[in-house]
Parts: sequence; C-alpha cells; structure tokens
Amino acid sequence: MKNLKYIVLSLFSMVVITGCQDDDIEFGDITAPTNIQIDVDIQGADADNPNGDGSGLVNFSATADNVISFQYSYNGSVSSAPAGAKTYNFSILGLNTYSVTVIAFGTGGASTSKTIEIEVLSTYEPPADLITMLTANSSRTWRIKSEAPGHFGLGAIGGDLNGFFSAPPEDKAGVGMYDDRYIFNIDGTFTHITDSTNDDPDLNTDGTVFGRENLIDELNGPAPQDATVNGADLENYPYSDYSEQWFLTGPGGVETLNLTGIGFLGYYVGGDHTYIIESRSANEMTIRTTDGNGEFDWGFILVAE
Repeated sequence: MKNLKYIVLSLFSMVVITGCQDDDIEFGDITAPTNIQIDVDIQGADADNPNGDGSGLVNFSATADNVISFQYSYNGSVSSAPAGAKTYNFSILGLNTYSVTVIAFGTGGASTSKTIEIEVLSTYEPPADLITMLTANSSRTWRIKSEAPGHFGLGAIGGDLNGFFSAPPEDKAGVGMYDDRYIFNIDGTFTHITDSTNDDPDLNTDGTVFGRENLIDELNGPAPQDATVNGADLENYPYSDYSEQWFLTGPGGVETLNLTGIGFLGYYVGGDHTYIIESRSANEMTIRTTDGNGEFDWGFILVAE
C-alpha cells in the first residue's frame, strides 16, 4: 500500500509540474536601447551668441539603437516624445544652466537614460500690466469661468481651441474642477486650492481634481479606482492643496504662463505645464496648453474672483 501511495503521489506531482510548464508565457526578448544621441538647437545661437537670441527656445532631437519611444524629463515633469523631438522654453531671466534627461524605451519596457546640461540665455521681461492682471500686484485668486460657453475646450494642436469640443455653461459641474481656485502671488508662488468649499470656518486641504487618464497618474495621488472614470476622464480624483512656482515667458512674442512641477489649471493633461495666453482683459484670460501625449490642445477661460 505504501508503494502504491508513493507512486500515486509521484504521478500527481508530474501532472502538476507539467501543467505549470504548459502555462508558461513567452515574453520575448527584453532589450534596452543603447547609444542615445541628443542634438540640441538653441534658437538664434551662432558664433557671437552661443546661448541663443534671448528667446529661451531650445529644440531637442534624440536617437538611439533598439528604441521604440522616448520621454523627456525636465523640472520634475515627464513628457512623451515618441519620435524623439521636444521643444522647451527656458525662461529664467539671464544666463542659466538647465538639465534635461532623455529616456529611451526598448522592448519589454526596458529603458536607458541620458542627461545633458545646456546654458541658455533668456532676456524676456513681461509687461507690467500682465503682472498686474495676474497678481493684482500682490495676490490674486482665479477660477474656471464655468458660467461661460467654451470655458473648457479641446482642439487640434495649434488649431481651433474648441474645434473638437466646447463645454456649455456648467457642463462639468461636480467633477472636481469648478471648486478649484488658483492663487498667483507677486513673489512667484502659485497655490492650487483643490476644493474651495470646505475651508470655512477652518482650513481643509482635502479636495479633488479633474484630469486625463494615465496622464493624471503623474500626480502620484491615489489609485485610479478612487476616482470616477468617465471615458478618458478621471473625475473627482482625490488630491490635496499644493504649491508650486509660476513665471512668464514670451517665445516668439507670445505671452505664456509657466507652472513648475505638477502645477496645472483646470484639467490635468501633463505636458510641459505651459499655458499660452490667447487673450486677456483686466479680469479674464483664455489660455491653451498641449497635453503630454502630444495629441490635443486644451483651452480654459479663467476669471478673477
């Protein structure tokens, strides 16, 4: 009986082992890219002006062996650049050194990175009336103008800002955008209040925000299941108040608002966190930004409180 028992157990073990082997999955080769090369074109650079013409614009182009796609990392923000091309606007006044990292992805998700440092000259000084509009020469609070048609728009990059979608008044009520407040201070600090309705009588930094699937993961907040998924949107993504820095640039004469780190306005789309000012008045501005996937431009109308 003991011998029979051992034979049965052995046969059972062989069946289990065979079954596991049958379930093995072939993932293919995992190959990390090599030989990353980065070409840098500083706008206006020549023998007399090696650090550019003062616009702060720099075009990057990356190549590598065994590469599938690229990402760029600068100032705490990561942007996709599938073909390896990326443009940055370095706008801190004067001659400054900047570090940019290129991440090359190969098969199986394997990656290789390379960091370069460049010196770029920026001579842009924003007009006084723009600073006054934004900060009231001290501190000013802004919100999405939810009562206006087209306060949230989607369009082709560089095209009609509302070409694909134009939100009717109050169209995005209850998704975590209209209760946000954006505070611009004259000292260059920026504070995003993610829920302005819960701070009376005591300050409460809890809140939620609105953003694009996958891209909003850059906030390193809770798992997506803690938000409401609506198509490609994540609604009421839990996120607390935070602070970053803001500064103004004028590439090609276009007034542009820049936020550092993960700072954003309206709807999180990643990218380089720069917002072109399409139009402005004393108390209102229309802005646009390109998402981190390089797919669309997103527009917002903001009004001062």
